[in-house]
Parts: sequence; structure tokens; C-alpha cells
Amino acid sequence: MDAKTTDEGEQGEGASSALVRSFQNLIVRVTQDGVGPVTGSITHAEARLRKVDPGSGGPSADSDGKPLRDQVSDEAIERVIDRLIKEAVAASSANGFLTGLGGVVTMPVTLPANLAGALVINARLVGAIAYLRGYDISDPHVQTGVTLATAGVTLTSALRGVGVKVGTKLTAQAIKAIPIAVIRKINTRVGFMLLAKYGTQRSVITLAKGIPIAGGVVGAGVDATLTALVGRAAKASFPAHI
Repeated sequence: MDAKTTDEGEQGEGASSALVRSFQNLIVRVTQDGVGPVTGSITHAEARLRKVDPGSGGPSADSDGKPLRDQVSDEAIERVIDRLIKEAVAASSANGFLTGLGGVVTMPVTLPANLAGALVINARLVGAIAYLRGYDISDPHVQTGVTLATAGVTLTSALRGVGVKVGTKLTAQAIKAIPIAVIRKINTRVGFMLLAKYGTQRSVITLAKGIPIAGGVVGAGVDATLTALVGRAAKASFPAHI
């Protein structure tokens, strides 16, 4: 291997690390605080819970300061999750809306505005589903699951991909028990999973020269189909507590 090839490989590795950190930081920012006019996942989920009729499992007047998530029935939670997915799918179909959101997203790669907007919408959806199902979205293990689901990948499949045997269903306790070394291994791959969904061929060539990309690269047109897939991945990655 000559010096030029080595230098290109090192540049590619550096680019991959920067890309992973950038995507993950953006997703954490979206889910926790929101971006521009888009509120964070918890605020978004709680706002939808306020609209649940108390007679159908919604919050009661005697809340004792509890989050609405802890006051409503499991059935109401599932209805709200389904509603959030439908709303996100509708937003992903509105190209003008997504283009406007893209203007508030700063990334080290140049993503078309509609794709950056779709990333924001999908990340918030996944964070909201995880929160509603009782998960702590500030936990690094959960954040990895949120990032994976935003790429339409389940945490279970990602764990199997790095050689971890898992049961048919993950739980909050099982997710917390995943060794941090495994989480780091998954995190080294997750940026390119996202790039394959939201990136462009040009950004792949510029940022990841010499690094294999798993899956096809979407040049344009991240739309309602991907958001529906993201919703399913989120529901599978963060099952309801039993």
C-alpha cells in the first residue's frame, strides 16, 4: 500500500467519524430540544397526549405532577403513536414543508433541503415513540436505537449484525444491559446507514472515499415511504413494557 492510498484511507476514516458524530448530534438535538420550528420529541408527544379524551384512557384532572405519558392508558399511548406516524408521513409528503425545515439544519455534508427536513421529522418521530413507550431518550443506549430507527433499521437487526444474540423482543432493561463496546461498534456504522438513506452520491464520494457503504444511496426523494418504514422500525426497537 503506497503513501497516497494510506493518506486517502486515513482521510476516509476521519470523515466517517465526523459523519457519525454529526448525524448522532443532530438526532439528539432534534429529539431533546427540537430544531427551529420543530419541537423536541417529548414536547411533541406530550402535546398529542393532551388531546386524548379522558373517557378513552386519557389523562385525569388529578395528575400529581406526573408526565402525561404516565397518566394515560396503554391503549391511548398506542393510538397516539399511530397518530404521530400518520402525521409524520403526511409531513414527509409535503415537499415545501420539508424544504423549509432543511434551512435550519447544519451538517458537515451538503444535504438537499428536503432530505435534511425529512431527517428532522423522522428523528423526532422515533424519539417520541421511544418516550411514549417508557424509554429514557437521554440514555446513550436508547439514543443509538433512536438513530438506527431513523435510518429505518431496528436495534435488534443491528445487534445481530455485530454478532450479539438477542431474543425475539428487546426490553428497556435489555437495552440498558448492552455493553458499551457493542454500542460503540454499532455507532461506527450508523452514520453510513443514515447517509445511505438521506445522503447523495456526491457526498458519499466526497466524505467516504475508500469506505464501503452498506445499502443503496438515495439521491433524492426521501418521502412518506421511508417515514412509514422509520415508524415501524421505532415500534419494533422500543416495544411496550410488559
